[in-house]
Amino acid sequence: MPGNLMSLYPDTGRVVAAAAGRVTTTRDALQHEIAAFWDYVGRNMRSPRWVWEESHVDVLSLDAAVMTATYRIPHLTPAGAPHEIRGAWTAVFVRRSGKWVIVQEHLSDTPERPGVSSPATNR
Repeated sequence: MPGNLMSLYPDTGRVVAAAAGRVTTTRDALQHEIAAFWDYVGRNMRSPRWVWEESHVDVLSLDAAVMTATYRIPHLTPAGAPHEIRGAWTAVFVRRSGKWVIVQEHLSDTPERPGVSSPATNR
């Protein structure tokens, strides 16, 4: 799975990514962060679905755009309990060699509140 996600980013050059209170600036560091998320979180999700909610796109030029969107990923835990990850994502896309790639992004997870069930359990 992590390998597929890396196709969204340029093969060379700087890639700035902020998530979970950390910032990376290289493709290798980003790939490490994505793999760590997959190892500790992603592979434990059963029947995940990616759901886009609100989204905003601004065209900056013929070869650049920025998108900010909210998302949620309802899934089941390994024990079969409903759970949901949600957050907001801002990404700057540029066109390089005819391909749109992300050169800068910020992921902001919605924190779970203690004592409040996940929205997935309220449906």
